[in-house]
Amino acid sequence: MTLSDFSSHLEKAARLILHATHTTAFTGAGISVESGIPPFRGREGLWSRYDPGCLDLDAFYRDPTQTWTLIKEIFYDFFGRAKPNPGHISLAEMEKAGYLQAVITQNIDSLHHQAGSRNIIEFHGTSGRLKCTRCGKVIPFEPSYLKQLPPLCRSCGGILKPDFIFFGEAIPYKAYDASIEEARIADVFLIIGTTGEVVPASSVPWQAKTHGAAIIEINPEPSAYTHAITDIYLQGKAGEILPDLIQSIEVIS
Repeated sequence: MTLSDFSSHLEKAARLILHATHTTAFTGAGISVESGIPPFRGREGLWSRYDPGCLDLDAFYRDPTQTWTLIKEIFYDFFGRAKPNPGHISLAEMEKAGYLQAVITQNIDSLHHQAGSRNIIEFHGTSGRLKCTRCGKVIPFEPSYLKQLPPLCRSCGGILKPDFIFFGEAIPYKAYDASIEEARIADVFLIIGTTGEVVPASSVPWQAKTHGAAIIEINPEPSAYTHAITDIYLQGKAGEILPDLIQSIEVIS
């Protein structure tokens, strides 16, 4: 694609968003890779370094201390150092300006919250909360909980679990229902940094297309969506393209 073609596609995307009634963003691991968080899959993914069985629900209950040791290392010591990048920040700015109504994210790193987005649907849950396996209480994560592994509920003494889904757990029904509703009502749907391979999350953009949404995709490489449902493909990193998209919206508005 030539620079002229890219500029034309960027302007078309900006005009669609500017005139949309409801725009929803759908983000995957790619947007957080730009913050230094590796994806789970692929040659450089987390599962090339760690056994994915560490996130198996049965393994957690069999040996919560061992499981929590890995969870702490991966999701709090390592991921905890990550900061929002210009892609996350741009989505928060778009929401504040009224150009974006919601973010559906497959990521559990809470970077959209840190960037300032407000209407966030966390499809797979988040590391930013803990849930008691005994009383069900959900609490904000605090580093003090990791002084003892496994961390214990201060209300009932039960073992705490990160409030994201493990292998063997169902998608939280509220997050699933809210995502499908966003797909139903959006007239513009942004796909950002996801390959479209993780089910059932991968079905959400298809739902949006079925209900008539224009699909704008931002990805470094073509995905399962690109040649199937995408209307405008902007090839590149979210942290580079989203700021340009905002600028284009402001120029034509």
